[in-house]
Amino acid sequence: METVNIRDAKTHLWRLLAQFADGDSVVIARAGKPVACLVPVEPPAVPAPRRLGFMAGQLRMPDDFDRMGQDEVEALFGGRP
Repeated sequence: METVNIRDAKTHLWRLLAQFADGDSVVIARAGKPVACLVPVEPPAVPAPRRLGFMAGQLRMPDDFDRMGQDEVEALFGGRP
């Protein structure tokens, strides 16, 4: 880990950024005393893409699925409009 003076860090920021790309860390110092540690940012993990239709053919929907509970709903909210 390299220690860099604040003035040098401002002057050579492009060089420090190149070091981050290589995975190195840098300590920024003021008057020889460390004040900050710059570390490279890890890229966020990309979730695996969702697989569509992975259960095709394994589930069966009842023919009256859209009408299930219709009597109870009509009883609660009145008849059909």
